[in-house]
Amino acid sequence: MGYTLNFDAVWRNFDDLLRGLGLSLVLAFVAIGIGCVLGLVLAFGRISRSRVLSVPASAYVTLFRNLPLLVIVLFSFFALPQLGLRLSKGNSFVLALALYSAAYLAEVFRGGLLGVPKGLREAGLAIGLTEGQIRRRIILPVMFRAVLPALGSTFIGLFKDTSLAAAIAVPELTFEARKINVETFRVIETWIVASGLYIATCSILAALLRRVEARLAVSR
Repeated sequence: MGYTLNFDAVWRNFDDLLRGLGLSLVLAFVAIGIGCVLGLVLAFGRISRSRVLSVPASAYVTLFRNLPLLVIVLFSFFALPQLGLRLSKGNSFVLALALYSAAYLAEVFRGGLLGVPKGLREAGLAIGLTEGQIRRRIILPVMFRAVLPALGSTFIGLFKDTSLAAAIAVPELTFEARKINVETFRVIETWIVASGLYIATCSILAALLRRVEARLAVSR
């Protein structure tokens, strides 16, 4: 083969990779924050007895769960300006990722809400709480504890999905790695280091999430 590994060019540009990694994390955090809010609204809509709420929520979930994320990203960046909504590259990607994640989080939250014992609501009513107070103080905390593992897995998946932002030139980790690759022609070395950063970050995130789950776990 005759190919000799040489990581010098990658190490010289390692700061760019770290900046890209930081942006990837920011994109994932912001997207899942927006996605959680929208997903929770959709989840309540899905379990509502009113078809005015349940039908649109179900249609949204079906639509976005069956669209590839890349298609949503490209539509958000190229098509929305034609409709009068102009966003920066980063904001356009966050919007696409948040809309996409909301469809999956809606199902996660819906399962969590359906799993909350009905006796908790009845107990809340018995001590004089309103429906709103019961949701805020009882149902949502119990539900979030139950869905925390799925929520953590979704966040890690979204972090990896930020690599698609390179398609619209958002300077996250994959974009910076591709830039180094083009400039230095060190293909194998660049993607080995980029892959290592993804693996290390996902492993750290998973470990942190496991600790949070352990702290919030309900004793049996």
